[in-house]
Amino acid sequence: MRQPLRWLWLAVAVIALDLSSKYALSHMLVYNRPVEVLPFFDLRLLHNTGAAFSFLASHPGWQRWFFAIVAVGASIGLTVWLSRIRADEKLLAISLPLIIGGALGNLFDRLVHGYVVDFLSFHVAGWYYPAFNVADIGITLGAIGLIWESFMGDRRRRKAAPADSTH
Repeated sequence: MRQPLRWLWLAVAVIALDLSSKYALSHMLVYNRPVEVLPFFDLRLLHNTGAAFSFLASHPGWQRWFFAIVAVGASIGLTVWLSRIRADEKLLAISLPLIIGGALGNLFDRLVHGYVVDFLSFHVAGWYYPAFNVADIGITLGAIGLIWESFMGDRRRRKAAPADSTH
């Protein structure tokens, strides 16, 4: 692909949307007081010192630096991967920057605040899905794209490959 790093604008967009929404909602909402938007969706300001689903949140603080190192390493690795993709890997070119942007958006929170700001809260019949943010949406959409590409990209490459004439 010509200039695959040009897709990094998606990472910048995710970071900008993530940080601006976290800033605005951190100033508009009262901590852990839900604002109902729909019967199954609230805006609820929460701080997560762990990872997804508050994994390791109860630990004394080392996880902040562990997740920061993971985010930096993953972002570097994914950027290198992005720089090497082929022209027919458009979904990969979109998915990788979405994950990079999400990782860096949450990294900012970890480094500046010591926790990740979450505010999107879905629930039904007293069951609450763990709150999340725009960075998490970028990571999730990027991961779905990677999974899709791993299945469909293989199929596409096999289809495009010339038939083996030795059989």
